[in-house]
Amino acid sequence: MDLSSLAIFETVASELSITRAATALGRAQSNVTTRIQALEQQVGAELFIREGKRLRLTERGNVFLAYSRRIRAMAEEAIQVLHPGEPQGALRIGAMESTAAIRLPSILGSFHGAWPRVGLNLVTGTSKGLVEQLLEGGVDCALVALTPEEQLASSEFLLEQGLEGIPVFQEELVLLTPSNLAPNDFESVSLAAFSKGCTYRLVAQRWLAAQGQSMPRTILEVGSYHAMFACVTAGQSICIMPRSLLALQKTVRGIQLIPVGPVETWLVCRRGYSTAAFEAFKDALLSAGTEADTDTRSG
Repeated sequence: MDLSSLAIFETVASELSITRAATALGRAQSNVTTRIQALEQQVGAELFIREGKRLRLTERGNVFLAYSRRIRAMAEEAIQVLHPGEPQGALRIGAMESTAAIRLPSILGSFHGAWPRVGLNLVTGTSKGLVEQLLEGGVDCALVALTPEEQLASSEFLLEQGLEGIPVFQEELVLLTPSNLAPNDFESVSLAAFSKGCTYRLVAQRWLAAQGQSMPRTILEVGSYHAMFACVTAGQSICIMPRSLLALQKTVRGIQLIPVGPVETWLVCRRGYSTAAFEAFKDALLSAGTEADTDTRSG
């Protein structure tokens, strides 16, 4: 079982199509098919169910996918730790949508300029989803939000999952509501939010309950902050987001802001994970976080 076969398997598992996987890999379709068949023979299990030209992972295929990602992540880490003073190789970063939009553009730009031999790959998702990807080897590190309770027990919370981390940013969360919405009338609108696993969504629900506010009639799951903002401006929803994200919006007319409180963003990785690329990225985050705190105090 070689690493290139695992990489082909993971690409097919992602695309669920030999044709698309072959295009992504720059290989002939026959080569991809042969490699998958050889891998299935080697592990002694069917990894995909063929439905015409479409594929789907078998139950065993899903299990093997998690192991494949961890194996390749460990192999990449092993190579990088042999060169502790030379940031290079791949660094797969997971981040919340808000962090990717607000914090990372300038950081990743500067990082690439300083360490061009590091291949950066960024994926976004909810905090819970990113932690799951981290545990499965899908990403090397993740920028996630911890609830206030998780922050208080951060060491134990992360240790229980085989993780470790440090706080790098602090976001001030605000609740956005239509300006004509009466106080304690939230049951007449929906809460626009990301899917379950979003820490900010959980913070909003707990904050409303703690304030004795009526709960929204339903939760409207959307895929972006732009969609949340549109739902609020349409008078149909309320939502929660970092205050700094509002600077990316062209207008905030027709909306009122209610302070909710601070939530820290943590850089989390598997316990003991350390490569030159990751350490350089962590230093860049901490430096940017210090500058942001200084700007906030001076402002």
